[in-house]
Amino acid sequence: MEEKKTAIVTGASRGIGRATAVELAQTGYFVVINFKSNETAAQETLNLVRSAGGDGEICQFDVADHAQTIEAVKAITERHKHIQVLVNNAGITADGLFMLLGEEEWDSVINTSLKGFYNITKPVLREMVRKKCGSIVSVSSLSALMPNRGQANYAAAKAGIIAASRALAAEVARFGVRVNVVAPGLIETDMIKEAPVAEIKKMIPMARLGTPRDVAGVIRFLCSSDASYITGQVIGINGGIC
Repeated sequence: MEEKKTAIVTGASRGIGRATAVELAQTGYFVVINFKSNETAAQETLNLVRSAGGDGEICQFDVADHAQTIEAVKAITERHKHIQVLVNNAGITADGLFMLLGEEEWDSVINTSLKGFYNITKPVLREMVRKKCGSIVSVSSLSALMPNRGQANYAAAKAGIIAASRALAAEVARFGVRVNVVAPGLIETDMIKEAPVAEIKKMIPMARLGTPRDVAGVIRFLCSSDASYITGQVIGINGGIC
């Protein structure tokens, strides 16, 4: 009997996380849909997963909370035995000029994206190394690679994910675990709903915003056997912005 494939997608109640959950479900993964507070939205993601012919479950925990995340991963592993895929997607913004940025705005963004990466990747990785199989994909941002006023906290968190992932990839490659990063540009999500879209499009060679599915498709590829010789890489998904 073929072993069930299990994937955890953090921040999967909307946007890129939701699209990724659906993509992975369509390729046969049982998807654990993590959310912090919006259970209704997480349930909507699960409904989409099931409509796509897959299955999954919703799982509430805050990746910024170390103890809570450890307990959640332990429970997930007990239920599903082996987690083949982890997608670190959870992230928030709290934009503001650095001179005016409060400690809370700094800490909340760093703790969700970067500390959250540590909190969930470490316990999931332990089992992947033991099984000598696994793929970890983390969602960074174009902001980590290009300067963007008012996003020092977000850029620091997302750049940290890139650096940590590349180091981790070198550590665990010999154990059959791959670690990669996607760096989306301007994607149609709630994060840019107040942005001047017409002006933004002028900066993009493709002259359009990306969609969550544009990103999710690349994540699905990086999690697949077609990407079996790809690790330690950062894939830009930005419509041609250089």
